[in-house]
Amino acid sequence: MIRVAAPDLLAACWTTAGDAAPLRGDEVSPVAIQERIAAVAAAGWQGFGINHADLAATRIDPGWPALRSMVDDNGLRYVELEFLGDWWTEGERRTKSDAVRAELLAAAEILQPRQIKVGAELTGSPVDGDRFAAEFDRLCSEAAASGTRIALEPMPWTNLPTIEAGVNLVTEVGNPAGGLCVDIWHVYRAGNDPSDLAGILTPDVVFTVELDDADRQVVGTLFEDTCNNRRLCGEGIWDVPAFILTMRDVGYEGPWGVEIISDEHRARPIEEAVRVARNTTLDAFAAADRRRPNASGTEGRR
Repeated sequence: MIRVAAPDLLAACWTTAGDAAPLRGDEVSPVAIQERIAAVAAAGWQGFGINHADLAATRIDPGWPALRSMVDDNGLRYVELEFLGDWWTEGERRTKSDAVRAELLAAAEILQPRQIKVGAELTGSPVDGDRFAAEFDRLCSEAAASGTRIALEPMPWTNLPTIEAGVNLVTEVGNPAGGLCVDIWHVYRAGNDPSDLAGILTPDVVFTVELDDADRQVVGTLFEDTCNNRRLCGEGIWDVPAFILTMRDVGYEGPWGVEIISDEHRARPIEEAVRVARNTTLDAFAAADRRRPNASGTEGRR
């Protein structure tokens, strides 16, 4: 069997955040940013994700230039920022979104992230498609001016419920700084099989890919389930190796995000959290390699 290169892995922000969760409280991690970065590097990861709440908390102390130095000093190659919502709205929602947007873009100029993750309409409210597309184009251009790009994440309860809807949007807009975050959780929960993606995705629209796993039964709403019950790769019901092989076939060659969000994971000490998340993900890649014994890996070259 030809030996496949080990994939570059990026620990998405919630994987290292400890007892913090999306839309719960102020979202600031109780684990010091220095400790998180050091733990990620020591465990063998190549990238690190940071959410807006932690960026705001670290703007003055230790400061974003010092944060960039921590990333470099620990040998990490990739940074990812998140999360921006309501970027197409008006009124009070837009005012709040614009404040987050300004901070993410300012941080991007210093931290040089591979992408900024953004979302669609989470509430079920109607969305003007033309406005949504025009505002996405504007956001992508602003990101490019800050030296980064925008990865839009389709989610099954939003106005972009499927990967196909996301592809249609970014293709319509046609801004080279705009693409997709393809998260296995949202792919499966939207009712897709990994094989469906091969005829939908092209390498130019896939900016990042995220791995995790899940139980068969959804507990609560989809949003509650995605925030409280994600599983480590291989500990749920999904065929993670098949998803990996499909994304390789699509042509994805960047680092692979690992996004574990659950009550169980939040309770783990940081060293254990990053160790088990990385090891179980590498097990999934090994299983994928065994299914295609003559494949050669090129992950992380991009």
